[in-house]
Amino acid sequence: MSSSTKFDSEGFDLSASNNSNAIYEIGGGITANDQSSPAADSPPLEPTAESERLKELGNDHFRQGNHLDAFDYYTDAIEAAPYGEGIGPRGDELLRLQREFNEAKRQRNIERHRLETRRGGRDDDGDDEDKKDDNNNSNKDDHDKTTQEEEFDPPRHIYGHKLAVYHANRAATLLHMNRLDEAIDDCTISLLYNPTYTKAYLRRSTAHERNSDTESALLDTTAAYKLQPCSSTKKQMDRLQKIEAERLEKLKEETMGKLKELGNSILGNFGLSLDNFQAVQDPKTGGYSISFNQNK
Repeated sequence: MSSSTKFDSEGFDLSASNNSNAIYEIGGGITANDQSSPAADSPPLEPTAESERLKELGNDHFRQGNHLDAFDYYTDAIEAAPYGEGIGPRGDELLRLQREFNEAKRQRNIERHRLETRRGGRDDDGDDEDKKDDNNNSNKDDHDKTTQEEEFDPPRHIYGHKLAVYHANRAATLLHMNRLDEAIDDCTISLLYNPTYTKAYLRRSTAHERNSDTESALLDTTAAYKLQPCSSTKKQMDRLQKIEAERLEKLKEETMGKLKELGNSILGNFGLSLDNFQAVQDPKTGGYSISFNQNK
């Protein structure tokens, strides 16, 4: 036994601990009786600590190909995050607000188109120039006001960047499970939390393309490329542009075919068809002249 160790008359090792809460046992042993809470001495956990832990578990399962388990962990991470006043809204609430905004905007556009149609059909011969100028200025002000409120500005969330990751990661699992509409919703929520998150744009683009919506897929890929240009995204964008151009050309041909059928059905009542009419472009003016051929 070390000569530096001090004992009192009862045989307790007084130098073994400076803890006032220590219990000195018979025979010289000491048991720590720390009544203080470790949480009181350590800094508080981040509000998203549990969500981050669950996200990492989801990542592990995703890498192993366990997409359903990964989906559950990402969902738990979303649920464990803080929400409320002073923090920010839940994802489903953001999605609801955006849909309500878009529907209100659609109704405004319908009403504006209706008013413009009525104004276009009104006889303005009795109006003087000053009244016309006032109407034009009023219309311009209305248009400027409408233009300013075209984009939805979502409420902010303190931990929006982390929530964007949770929702985009869950969207990746939904893509693997071919639940495309849900994947699109999760990517949309992710972008409402973080409008510059390129992965959410690219994953939503994939879901749109699988849903045969190449127009929306191209818009998302283009947005991702503008935010973070890279060769793989450029290649994806060029591929979608080609597909979309082919789709529009096919749509144009189908539309012209239907219009031709409609025209022929009307002209058929007079023993004619559109083949009796030929449009010839003037190379000098670029205008067209219509010629009629009875024999056709």
